Amino acid sequence: MSCHSGPAPELTVAQVLKVFLPEYLDRQPLPAHHLKVLRRLAQCRSGQLGWTVWQCQQCHRTHWRPHGCGDRHCPSCQHQRSRQWLQEQRRALLPVRYFHWVFTLPAALRPLILQNQAPFYRLLFESASATLLQFGQQRFQAELGLTAILHTWGQNLMNHPHLHCLVTGGGLTAQNTWAGPKQTRWLFPIHAVGHVFRAKFCAGLLQLHTTGKLQFHGQLQPLQDAGAFAALLRQVRARRWVVFAKGSVVGPDAVLDYLGRYTHRVAITNSRLRALDPHARTVTFTYKDYADAGRSKALTLTGVEFIRRLRLHLLPRGFTKIRHYGLLGNNRRRRRVPQARTALASSPLRFAPAPTPRPAPPPLTCPHCQGTDVRCIGRVERSGQIRLFARPWLSGPAPAYTDTS
Repeated sequence: MSCHSGPAPELTVAQVLKVFLPEYLDRQPLPAHHLKVLRRLAQCRSGQLGWTVWQCQQCHRTHWRPHGCGDRHCPSCQHQRSRQWLQEQRRALLPVRYFHWVFTLPAALRPLILQNQAPFYRLLFESASATLLQFGQQRFQAELGLTAILHTWGQNLMNHPHLHCLVTGGGLTAQNTWAGPKQTRWLFPIHAVGHVFRAKFCAGLLQLHTTGKLQFHGQLQPLQDAGAFAALLRQVRARRWVVFAKGSVVGPDAVLDYLGRYTHRVAITNSRLRALDPHARTVTFTYKDYADAGRSKALTLTGVEFIRRLRLHLLPRGFTKIRHYGLLGNNRRRRRVPQARTALASSPLRFAPAPTPRPAPPPLTCPHCQGTDVRCIGRVERSGQIRLFARPWLSGPAPAYTDTS
């Protein structure tokens, strides 16, 4: 049996972690959850997690492919997961225009967010979704459908929590008819939405403080005082919050491609990594400088600083970063989506352009003869145990590991 893992990317986050994680751990104690995630990312596709064994049906030679870690923070493992998730979402797509909204939390709150990620992120989801659903009721007397996706990073890997929301252009009324905007460019006035979102978030934040749901460590300890916290709230209320609306995202067929850009994106992809210097102890990656017309630039950090920034984006254990609301809510969509399709069948707001063909994902190929008829015939567990399958899977990747992060 020949051992061939196929071509690997020139540089991966896993390789960076292998080089610099020991040094980082010597300097910084980590919570158990963060340590588990970082070690799992460092082992991704290294062979330490086991292998799958594949056989080509054309040349009959075998090769091995190392297991991925399956972690939701891993850039190497999320591409396949994104495709699978998008296929599931296709069943809930509606023949209507969609609109893209982005809700960003102010920079003054970021130090507090890092000490209270779960309550802040939950409040961000609740405030943004409640704002959009409220505007849907007020403007159209209808229940919208929306999908919200949490991102926590900027291009330079610093903390920048914001929520992407893809919103149906209208919704279901109490009479099960469809109501929505007559024009196709905007869904709601941006400034009005931003004002309501800010009010809802600040009210929720005050409630978290009043009920003792927030932590304050180090330089933030003075914020435990009600007066100091009220002063912080006055400071953030006095500024306009960044709410961004992108207008119509064309039709439902384009929505899947659009969603795919956001759903399973991670803080940094392998393709942005440019260099690892083990002697200078640095990592270089590219980023878009939006303050300079979005030009692509290179940023070099020490390996320790790179891991520190990467840790800013490790989600709390079990936290759900993609959520559905309104008529797309998980407990409602089975009933409400068919009702919406029925209502849209006779609505002038129905929008269903001809689907555009999508290229099929490239098939797995044999590294020996480049044939595409390859089958998984077994796996080697991390313990070293070899397990061959009585009925080999047909060509295609083996089932992915469940993300337990």
